[in-house]
Amino acid sequence: MTQRIAIIGASGYTGAELIRLIATHPSFEIKALAANSKAGQTMAQVFPHLRHLDLPALVTWEEIDFDGIDLCFCALPHKTSQEVISKLPGHLKIVDLSADFRLRDPADYGKWYGNPHAAEEMQKEAVYGLTEFYRDDIRGARLVAGTGCNAATGQFALRPLISAGVIGLDDIILDLKCGVSGAGRSLKENLLHAELSEGTNAYAVGGTHRHLGEFDQEFSKLAGRDVRVQFTPHLLPMNRGILATAYVSGEADAVHDALTRAYADEPFLEVLPMGETPSTHHVRGSNFCHIGVTGDRIPGRAIVVAALDNLTKGSSGQAVQNANLMLGVDETAGLMLAPCFP
Repeated sequence: MTQRIAIIGASGYTGAELIRLIATHPSFEIKALAANSKAGQTMAQVFPHLRHLDLPALVTWEEIDFDGIDLCFCALPHKTSQEVISKLPGHLKIVDLSADFRLRDPADYGKWYGNPHAAEEMQKEAVYGLTEFYRDDIRGARLVAGTGCNAATGQFALRPLISAGVIGLDDIILDLKCGVSGAGRSLKENLLHAELSEGTNAYAVGGTHRHLGEFDQEFSKLAGRDVRVQFTPHLLPMNRGILATAYVSGEADAVHDALTRAYADEPFLEVLPMGETPSTHHVRGSNFCHIGVTGDRIPGRAIVVAALDNLTKGSSGQAVQNANLMLGVDETAGLMLAPCFP
């Protein structure tokens, strides 16, 4: 059975990634593409690498006839996404890739994103879209809120360890490196080639990064107590990828065992042999996340390293994975493509 798909925000990086993945999906068909700022253009004009595909022209989202759509991906910036989604018809299944429905408490959204929540009633029905941990809820959801890409990477590394009780909860340090596409496609001075290349920098230092709201929410819920991780992201001059290094107190063998058991049956989460660590090269363009564990020279300390592609497993691939569940098709459909290397 063909599932009819619309994408709002198709002119951004995550929109293009959705189209790339859906192009080989066995049961999804793109019926409408919206990008208000580029309405009237073709996808070939906006993204020439997609010119081989037979795609509808870009329109404004208000022009889409949603009566003929089964599921809509919304790949808009935060705040804008709430405003648009609140106006979509009630029968429509929605996967939101923005931050607008990730935080269950509207007050937390206001704290981290600086403006009041504009769709509090819809927030009550939103399901957090970390697929491997909310699979059953996602299957029956109408609105799924995709996670932040940094938040997903850190959670894949740490959630099973918190659940298994094999690490201390008061001294978790998460050091994360991310590619420039995580900042979106809008023009920004600090992302110009001359500003970014041949260097790297930490940002949102000291606990100001917005994805901390997700870490606080999810880790505290898991532990049944307040958990606050120390988190610093770094921007690297690479297009795609996230590498997260977590420093934890706990025995390395127990940490590796907990991750191996948690992900034994997960198609997209690969735990490497003990002592091996992953590279962003090994997951580029794929829906896979690779996780490695090593011991530290300090007894009772372990290091967990997780790598994923921020545009795929960290965003659009996760969105398709959730849509598969929502529409009752094979969860891995359209997502088993191998990473692109080198």
